[in-house]
Amino acid sequence: MNTLAFQLSVSFIKENDQFVAFSPALDLSTAGKTLEEAKKHFTEAAQLFFEELKESGNTEEVLSGLGWAKKNDSFIPPMIVSQQIESIRIPAF
Repeated sequence: MNTLAFQLSVSFIKENDQFVAFSPALDLSTAGKTLEEAKKHFTEAAQLFFEELKESGNTEEVLSGLGWAKKNDSFIPPMIVSQQIESIRIPAF
């Protein structure tokens, strides 16, 4: 089986007793009880995402909609260029 390799930005967030893994490049998230479990679950979910994408036959449409660029016969995922904490004001609860 032929495979491709990508480097994706993945954020890991601790929420209560869970670790959440999220990648904007795939609009995909998963969770685990530990950071390692969240990483493992994310890898599995990403593999399933691409398997389903290949089977559906609309790879270019879906990846383009997620901000991926096509160069020659390859797809390049969008890159996070900045991540920071922003202060916002919201109505009081």
